[in-house]
Amino acid sequence: MDLSYWELKNWFTDVDYTIVGSGIVGLHTALRLRERFPDSKILVLEKGMLPQGASTKNAGFACFGSLSEIIDDLKSHSEEEVVNLVQKRWKGLQLLRKRLGDDTIDFKPYGGYELFLNTDENSYSECVGKLPFINEILRPLFKTDVFAKEVDRFGFGGIQEYLIFNPFEAQIDTGNMMQALLKQAINENILILNQQTVTAYLDKGNNVEVALGNFNFTTKKLLFATNGFANVLTDGAVKPARAQVLITEPIKNLDIKGTFHLDRGYYYFRNIGNRILLGGGRNLDFQTETTTEFGQTEIVQKKLEQLLKEVILPNQDFEIAHRWSGIMGIGNSKNPIVSQLSDNVFCGVRLGGMGVAIGSLIGTELAELV
Repeated sequence: MDLSYWELKNWFTDVDYTIVGSGIVGLHTALRLRERFPDSKILVLEKGMLPQGASTKNAGFACFGSLSEIIDDLKSHSEEEVVNLVQKRWKGLQLLRKRLGDDTIDFKPYGGYELFLNTDENSYSECVGKLPFINEILRPLFKTDVFAKEVDRFGFGGIQEYLIFNPFEAQIDTGNMMQALLKQAINENILILNQQTVTAYLDKGNNVEVALGNFNFTTKKLLFATNGFANVLTDGAVKPARAQVLITEPIKNLDIKGTFHLDRGYYYFRNIGNRILLGGGRNLDFQTETTTEFGQTEIVQKKLEQLLKEVILPNQDFEIAHRWSGIMGIGNSKNPIVSQLSDNVFCGVRLGGMGVAIGSLIGTELAELV
Protein backbone atom coordinates (compact mmCIF):
# COMPACT_ATOMS: atom_id res chain seq x y z
CA MET A 1 0.00 0.00 0.00
CA ASP A 2 1.27 3.47 -0.94
CA LEU A 3 0.13 5.37 2.14
CA SER A 4 0.53 9.06 2.98
CA TYR A 5 1.92 10.42 6.22
CA TRP A 6 -1.65 11.33 7.26
CA GLU A 7 -2.99 7.84 6.59
CA LEU A 8 -0.17 6.24 8.53
CA LYS A 9 -0.57 8.68 11.43
CA ASN A 10 -4.35 8.45 11.82
CA TRP A 11 -5.02 4.82 11.03
CA PHE A 12 -1.88 2.76 11.65
CA THR A 13 0.15 4.50 14.38
CA ASP A 14 -0.19 3.73 18.12
CA VAL A 15 -2.93 1.12 17.54
CA ASP A 16 -4.02 -0.48 20.80
CA TYR A 17 -6.49 -3.09 19.57
CA THR A 18 -6.88 -4.53 16.08
CA ILE A 19 -9.90 -6.72 15.41
CA VAL A 20 -10.06 -8.90 12.31
CA GLY A 21 -13.66 -9.21 11.10
CA SER A 22 -16.41 -6.59 11.22
CA GLY A 23 -19.34 -8.95 11.74
CA ILE A 24 -21.51 -9.41 14.82
CA VAL A 25 -18.63 -10.75 16.93
CA GLY A 26 -16.03 -8.25 15.72
CA LEU A 27 -18.16 -5.16 16.28
CA HIS A 28 -19.38 -6.32 19.70
CA THR A 29 -15.73 -6.92 20.60
CA ALA A 30 -14.83 -3.40 19.49
CA LEU A 31 -17.76 -1.81 21.33
CA ARG A 32 -16.97 -3.67 24.56
CA LEU A 33 -13.28 -2.69 24.29
CA ARG A 34 -14.37 0.94 23.89
CA GLU A 35 -16.42 0.64 27.10
CA ARG A 36 -13.44 -0.82 28.95
CA PHE A 37 -10.76 1.41 27.44
CA PRO A 38 -12.38 4.78 26.52
CA ASP A 39 -9.16 6.41 25.27
CA SER A 40 -7.76 3.48 23.27
CA LYS A 41 -7.24 3.36 19.52
CA ILE A 42 -9.34 0.55 18.06
CA LEU A 43 -9.00 -0.60 14.45
CA VAL A 44 -11.29 -3.13 12.74
CA LEU A 45 -10.10 -4.83 9.53
CA GLU A 46 -12.64 -6.42 7.19
CA LYS A 47 -11.66 -8.38 4.11
CA GLY A 48 -15.00 -7.87 2.36
CA MET A 49 -16.80 -4.83 1.01
CA LEU A 50 -19.39 -5.62 3.73
CA PRO A 51 -18.94 -7.95 6.74
CA GLN A 52 -17.84 -11.10 4.91
CA GLY A 53 -19.02 -14.52 6.07
CA ALA A 54 -22.45 -14.78 7.61
CA SER A 55 -23.26 -11.57 9.50
CA THR A 56 -24.95 -9.87 6.54
CA LYS A 57 -25.85 -13.14 4.81
CA ASN A 58 -27.87 -14.95 7.50
CA ALA A 59 -31.63 -15.54 7.55
CA GLY A 60 -32.35 -13.28 10.54
CA PHE A 61 -33.47 -16.00 12.97
CA ALA A 62 -33.53 -14.93 16.62
CA CYS A 63 -33.46 -18.60 17.63
CA PHE A 64 -31.53 -20.78 20.08
CA GLY A 65 -32.05 -24.33 18.75
CA SER A 66 -34.98 -26.37 17.49
CA LEU A 67 -36.22 -29.36 19.50
CA SER A 68 -34.61 -31.89 17.13
CA GLU A 69 -31.33 -29.98 17.14
CA ILE A 70 -31.21 -29.92 20.94
CA ILE A 71 -31.98 -33.66 21.05
CA ASP A 72 -29.26 -34.22 18.44
CA ASP A 73 -26.76 -32.16 20.47
CA LEU A 74 -27.44 -34.32 23.54
CA LYS A 75 -25.98 -37.28 21.61
CA SER A 76 -22.56 -35.62 21.43
CA HIS A 77 -22.60 -33.17 24.36
CA SER A 78 -23.46 -33.55 28.04
CA GLU A 79 -26.81 -32.32 29.35
CA GLU A 80 -25.01 -29.52 31.20
CA GLU A 81 -23.19 -28.45 28.01
CA VAL A 82 -26.41 -28.34 25.99
CA VAL A 83 -28.26 -26.31 28.61
CA ASN A 84 -25.27 -23.93 28.86
CA LEU A 85 -25.28 -23.52 25.07
CA VAL A 86 -28.98 -22.64 25.04
CA GLN A 87 -28.40 -20.26 27.94
CA LYS A 88 -25.55 -18.51 26.09
CA ARG A 89 -27.65 -18.16 22.94
CA TRP A 90 -30.58 -16.78 24.92
CA LYS A 91 -28.31 -14.37 26.83
CA GLY A 92 -26.71 -13.29 23.55
CA LEU A 93 -30.09 -12.49 22.02
CA GLN A 94 -31.00 -10.32 25.01
CA LEU A 95 -27.64 -8.52 24.73
CA LEU A 96 -28.24 -7.83 21.04
CA ARG A 97 -31.75 -6.51 21.67
CA LYS A 98 -30.59 -4.34 24.56
CA ARG A 99 -27.72 -2.81 22.58
CA LEU A 100 -29.66 -2.06 19.39
CA GLY A 101 -33.34 -1.96 20.41
CA ASP A 102 -36.19 -4.07 19.03
CA ASP A 103 -37.47 -1.35 16.70
CA THR A 104 -34.07 -0.91 15.10
CA ILE A 105 -33.61 -4.59 14.28
CA ASP A 106 -37.31 -5.05 13.39
CA PHE A 107 -37.71 -7.72 16.08
CA LYS A 108 -40.92 -9.67 15.46
CA PRO A 109 -41.84 -12.23 18.17
CA TYR A 110 -43.90 -14.51 15.93
CA GLY A 111 -42.45 -17.64 17.55
CA GLY A 112 -40.59 -20.54 15.98
CA TYR A 113 -41.91 -23.79 14.53
CA GLU A 114 -40.42 -27.14 13.62
CA LEU A 115 -42.11 -29.32 11.04
CA PHE A 116 -41.47 -32.94 10.10
CA LEU A 117 -41.97 -34.57 6.72
CA ASN A 118 -44.27 -37.58 6.49
CA THR A 119 -41.18 -39.62 5.56
CA ASP A 120 -39.42 -38.54 8.77
CA GLU A 121 -41.45 -40.65 11.20
CA ASN A 122 -38.45 -41.60 13.37
CA SER A 123 -37.33 -38.05 14.12
CA TYR A 124 -40.94 -36.95 14.66
CA SER A 125 -41.62 -39.75 17.17
CA GLU A 126 -38.34 -39.08 18.97
CA CYS A 127 -39.09 -35.36 19.30
CA VAL A 128 -42.67 -35.86 20.49
CA GLY A 129 -41.45 -38.49 22.97
CA LYS A 130 -38.60 -36.40 24.37
CA LEU A 131 -40.44 -33.07 24.37
CA PRO A 132 -41.39 -33.25 28.10
CA PHE A 133 -37.78 -34.06 29.07
CA ILE A 134 -36.32 -31.15 27.05
CA ASN A 135 -38.91 -28.80 28.58
CA GLU A 136 -37.88 -30.04 32.01
CA ILE A 137 -34.15 -29.36 31.54
CA LEU A 138 -34.85 -25.89 30.06
CA ARG A 139 -37.45 -24.85 32.65
CA PRO A 140 -34.90 -23.36 35.11
CA LEU A 141 -33.84 -20.97 32.33
CA PHE A 142 -37.25 -20.04 30.83
CA LYS A 143 -39.46 -20.60 33.92
CA THR A 144 -42.07 -22.35 31.74
CA ASP A 145 -42.36 -24.90 28.93
CA VAL A 146 -40.42 -23.98 25.78
CA PHE A 147 -41.84 -26.50 23.31
CA ALA A 148 -45.44 -27.53 22.62
CA LYS A 149 -47.33 -29.46 19.93
CA GLU A 150 -49.54 -27.44 17.57
CA VAL A 151 -51.72 -28.49 14.66
CA ASP A 152 -50.48 -27.10 11.32
CA ARG A 153 -52.54 -24.02 10.44
CA PHE A 154 -50.29 -22.84 7.59
CA GLY A 155 -51.31 -25.37 4.95
CA PHE A 156 -47.94 -27.06 4.53
CA GLY A 157 -47.79 -30.17 2.36
CA GLY A 158 -46.57 -33.69 3.13
CA ILE A 159 -45.85 -33.16 6.82
CA GLN A 160 -46.77 -34.84 10.12
CA GLU A 161 -49.94 -33.71 11.87
CA TYR A 162 -48.26 -31.64 14.57
CA LEU A 163 -45.71 -28.83 14.44
CA ILE A 164 -43.51 -28.12 17.46
CA PHE A 165 -44.02 -24.51 18.56
CA ASN A 166 -41.58 -22.36 20.53
CA PRO A 167 -43.02 -18.98 21.66
CA PHE A 168 -39.60 -17.57 22.60
CA GLU A 169 -38.21 -17.37 19.07
CA ALA A 170 -38.48 -14.41 16.72
CA GLN A 171 -37.17 -12.90 13.51
CA ILE A 172 -35.05 -9.83 12.89
CA ASP A 173 -33.86 -7.74 9.94
CA THR A 174 -30.22 -8.76 9.44
CA GLY A 175 -29.38 -5.72 7.30
CA ASN A 176 -30.82 -3.30 9.87
CA MET A 177 -28.90 -5.07 12.64
CA MET A 178 -25.53 -4.79 10.91
CA GLN A 179 -26.08 -1.18 9.81
CA ALA A 180 -26.95 -0.24 13.39
CA LEU A 181 -23.84 -1.99 14.76
CA LEU A 182 -21.62 -0.25 12.18
CA LYS A 183 -23.17 3.14 13.06
CA GLN A 184 -22.56 2.54 16.78
CA ALA A 185 -18.94 1.59 16.12
CA ILE A 186 -18.30 4.71 14.02
CA ASN A 187 -20.02 6.89 16.65
CA GLU A 188 -17.67 5.41 19.25
CA ASN A 189 -14.61 6.45 17.20
CA ILE A 190 -13.81 2.88 16.16
CA LEU A 191 -11.89 2.84 12.88
CA ILE A 192 -13.14 0.36 10.24
CA LEU A 193 -11.20 -0.46 7.08
CA ASN A 194 -12.83 -2.69 4.46
CA GLN A 195 -11.26 -4.92 1.83
CA GLN A 196 -8.19 -5.52 4.00
CA THR A 197 -6.96 -9.10 4.35
CA VAL A 198 -4.55 -10.04 7.13
CA THR A 199 -1.98 -12.26 5.38
CA ALA A 200 0.30 -12.89 8.38
CA TYR A 201 0.99 -11.80 11.95
CA LEU A 202 3.83 -12.15 14.44
CA ASP A 203 3.49 -11.77 18.20
CA LYS A 204 6.69 -10.04 19.30
CA GLY A 205 5.91 -10.08 23.03
CA ASN A 206 5.45 -6.31 23.43
CA ASN A 207 3.20 -5.99 20.39
CA VAL A 208 2.00 -7.80 17.29
CA GLU A 209 3.23 -7.15 13.77
CA VAL A 210 0.35 -7.46 11.29
CA ALA A 211 0.81 -7.90 7.54
CA LEU A 212 -1.77 -6.64 5.06
CA GLY A 213 -0.16 -7.97 1.89
CA ASN A 214 3.06 -5.98 1.44
CA PHE A 215 2.23 -3.46 4.20
CA ASN A 216 3.01 -4.08 7.88
CA PHE A 217 1.94 -2.23 11.02
CA THR A 218 2.04 -2.96 14.76
CA THR A 219 -0.75 -3.24 17.30
CA LYS A 220 -0.64 -3.94 21.03
CA LYS A 221 -3.33 -6.65 20.81
CA LEU A 222 -4.77 -8.60 17.87
CA LEU A 223 -8.23 -10.20 18.11
CA PHE A 224 -9.67 -12.52 15.44
CA ALA A 225 -13.43 -12.63 14.92
CA THR A 226 -13.37 -14.49 11.61
CA ASN A 227 -15.61 -17.49 12.48
CA GLY A 228 -16.01 -19.52 9.26
CA PHE A 229 -12.55 -18.46 8.07
CA ALA A 230 -10.72 -19.56 11.23
CA ASN A 231 -9.63 -23.06 10.13
CA VAL A 232 -5.88 -22.33 10.00
CA LEU A 233 -6.04 -20.11 13.07
CA THR A 234 -7.50 -22.93 15.18
CA ASP A 235 -5.58 -25.88 13.69
CA GLY A 236 -8.73 -27.25 12.10
CA ALA A 237 -11.02 -26.91 15.13
CA VAL A 238 -13.25 -24.66 13.01
CA LYS A 239 -14.52 -25.84 9.63
CA PRO A 240 -16.27 -23.57 7.14
CA ALA A 241 -19.88 -24.47 6.32
CA ARG A 242 -21.55 -22.79 3.37
CA ALA A 243 -25.26 -22.06 3.63
CA GLN A 244 -27.20 -21.45 0.42
CA VAL A 245 -30.26 -19.19 0.61
CA LEU A 246 -33.00 -17.96 -1.70
CA ILE A 247 -35.91 -15.54 -1.44
CA THR A 248 -39.14 -15.41 -3.44
CA GLU A 249 -40.86 -12.50 -5.07
CA PRO A 250 -43.83 -11.18 -3.01
CA ILE A 251 -46.65 -13.75 -2.71
CA LYS A 252 -50.25 -12.60 -2.64
CA ASN A 253 -52.15 -13.38 0.60
CA LEU A 254 -49.18 -15.17 2.19
CA ASP A 255 -50.38 -16.54 5.53
CA ILE A 256 -47.03 -17.82 6.84
CA LYS A 257 -45.54 -15.88 9.76
CA GLY A 258 -42.67 -17.02 11.95
CA THR A 259 -39.38 -18.85 11.76
CA PHE A 260 -39.45 -22.51 10.73
CA HIS A 261 -37.00 -25.41 10.96
CA LEU A 262 -37.01 -28.72 9.12
CA ASP A 263 -34.74 -31.80 9.31
CA ARG A 264 -32.76 -30.99 12.50
CA GLY A 265 -32.25 -27.42 11.38
CA TYR A 266 -30.58 -28.33 8.08
CA TYR A 267 -33.41 -26.43 6.37
CA TYR A 268 -34.95 -23.22 7.64
CA PHE A 269 -37.43 -20.72 6.29
CA ARG A 270 -39.35 -17.62 7.33
CA ASN A 271 -41.52 -14.90 5.96
CA ILE A 272 -40.05 -11.50 5.21
CA GLY A 273 -43.22 -9.51 4.80
CA ASN A 274 -45.04 -11.42 2.06
CA ARG A 275 -41.96 -13.21 0.73
CA ILE A 276 -40.48 -16.57 1.78
CA LEU A 277 -36.77 -16.87 2.56
CA LEU A 278 -35.50 -20.47 2.51
CA GLY A 279 -32.01 -21.78 3.17
CA GLY A 280 -30.01 -24.88 3.99
CA GLY A 281 -29.30 -28.18 2.31
CA ARG A 282 -25.59 -28.55 3.08
CA ASN A 283 -26.37 -32.04 4.41
CA LEU A 284 -26.96 -33.11 0.79
CA ASP A 285 -23.24 -32.73 0.08
CA PHE A 286 -21.18 -31.99 3.18
CA GLN A 287 -17.86 -32.23 1.32
CA THR A 288 -18.71 -29.58 -1.29
CA GLU A 289 -20.33 -27.28 1.28
CA THR A 290 -17.26 -27.38 3.55
CA THR A 291 -15.80 -24.40 1.76
CA THR A 292 -15.01 -20.70 2.13
CA GLU A 293 -16.12 -20.09 -1.47
CA PHE A 294 -19.43 -18.31 -1.95
CA GLY A 295 -21.81 -19.68 -4.57
CA GLN A 296 -24.68 -22.07 -5.36
CA THR A 297 -24.85 -25.69 -6.44
CA GLU A 298 -27.51 -27.39 -8.52
CA ILE A 299 -28.19 -30.20 -6.02
CA VAL A 300 -28.97 -27.77 -3.17
CA GLN A 301 -30.91 -25.26 -5.25
CA LYS A 302 -33.11 -28.01 -6.75
CA LYS A 303 -33.88 -29.34 -3.27
CA LEU A 304 -34.76 -25.86 -1.96
CA GLU A 305 -37.12 -25.30 -4.90
CA GLN A 306 -38.68 -28.74 -4.36
CA LEU A 307 -39.35 -27.94 -0.69
CA LEU A 308 -40.95 -24.65 -1.70
CA LYS A 309 -43.17 -26.33 -4.27
CA GLU A 310 -44.19 -29.47 -2.33
CA VAL A 311 -43.99 -28.54 1.37
CA ILE A 312 -43.95 -24.79 2.05
CA LEU A 313 -46.11 -23.38 -0.76
CA PRO A 314 -48.09 -26.31 -2.19
CA ASN A 315 -50.69 -25.26 -4.78
CA GLN A 316 -49.29 -21.73 -4.86
CA ASP A 317 -47.41 -19.97 -7.63
CA PHE A 318 -44.10 -18.35 -6.72
CA GLU A 319 -41.00 -16.96 -8.38
CA ILE A 320 -37.45 -16.88 -7.05
CA ALA A 321 -36.23 -13.30 -6.75
CA HIS A 322 -32.67 -13.77 -5.54
CA ARG A 323 -30.13 -16.36 -4.36
CA TRP A 324 -26.99 -16.01 -2.21
CA SER A 325 -24.77 -17.88 0.24
CA GLY A 326 -22.96 -17.30 3.54
CA ILE A 327 -20.09 -19.02 5.36
CA MET A 328 -20.64 -20.30 8.91
CA GLY A 329 -18.06 -21.74 11.32
CA ILE A 330 -18.71 -25.19 12.79
CA GLY A 331 -16.73 -28.01 14.41
CA ASN A 332 -16.92 -31.28 16.32
CA SER A 333 -18.26 -29.33 19.29
CA LYS A 334 -21.02 -26.72 19.34
CA ASN A 335 -19.13 -24.85 22.06
CA PRO A 336 -17.65 -21.58 20.74
CA ILE A 337 -13.90 -21.02 20.96
CA VAL A 338 -12.98 -17.89 22.90
CA SER A 339 -9.29 -18.21 23.65
CA GLN A 340 -5.84 -16.66 23.89
CA LEU A 341 -3.58 -17.90 21.08
CA SER A 342 -0.38 -16.20 22.30
CA ASP A 343 0.63 -13.32 24.61
CA ASN A 344 -1.16 -10.68 22.55
CA VAL A 345 -3.35 -12.62 20.12
CA PHE A 346 -6.92 -13.82 20.83
CA CYS A 347 -9.87 -15.30 18.94
CA GLY A 348 -13.64 -15.69 19.27
CA VAL A 349 -14.89 -18.16 16.66
CA ARG A 350 -16.95 -21.33 15.94
CA LEU A 351 -20.48 -20.00 16.38
CA GLY A 352 -22.06 -23.18 15.00
CA GLY A 353 -24.61 -21.47 12.80
CA MET A 354 -25.97 -19.48 15.76
CA GLY A 355 -24.21 -16.17 15.14
CA VAL A 356 -27.27 -13.95 15.53
CA ALA A 357 -27.98 -15.50 18.93
CA ILE A 358 -24.53 -15.97 20.34
CA GLY A 359 -22.37 -13.45 18.45
CA SER A 360 -22.93 -10.50 20.79
CA LEU A 361 -21.98 -12.59 23.82
CA ILE A 362 -18.87 -14.09 22.16
CA GLY A 363 -17.72 -10.60 21.15
CA THR A 364 -18.18 -9.41 24.71
CA GLU A 365 -16.31 -12.44 26.10
CA LEU A 366 -13.49 -11.93 23.59
CA ALA A 367 -13.07 -8.30 24.66
CA GLU A 368 -12.94 -9.43 28.31
CA LEU A 369 -9.88 -11.65 27.59
CA VAL A 370 -7.51 -8.73 27.06
